[in-house]
Amino acid sequence: METILEKELVEQLLPQKFPFVMVDKMYNFTETSLVSGYTVSNDNIFFNDGFFLESGLIEHMAQSVALHTGYAFYLRKEEAPTGYIGSIKEVKINRLPILNENIQTEVVILQEFAGITLVDIVTRSNDEILATSQMKTVLAK
Repeated sequence: METILEKELVEQLLPQKFPFVMVDKMYNFTETSLVSGYTVSNDNIFFNDGFFLESGLIEHMAQSVALHTGYAFYLRKEEAPTGYIGSIKEVKINRLPILNENIQTEVVILQEFAGITLVDIVTRSNDEILATSQMKTVLAK
């Protein structure tokens, strides 16, 4: 189990840069899963009228997948390629997070082949499920 709570180190593992970073913690990493975290801040481009918007939640989910890839490449001492969302399926948003709320997202890899990764994603605040989705990501060649 690997944990990184330093925002700066997490940002180094992501291709996104401020103000487009939606992940600031990594609580757990295995070959087939990751738990990331993010504290909602009012300087986030997807924060509006007291809420972290749907688009921010979806981007947070995608960046959680990118963090898994980035950290796996970091462990191998290789530079991580840029990835893209190939498809998003079955997104369900139950509630939007508010300012300073700490959200945690669990990514479970279902399949990985030839740079294409299929994942199930669940975002929670405490024990409440805020959002779920299934995503396919593709690494740039």
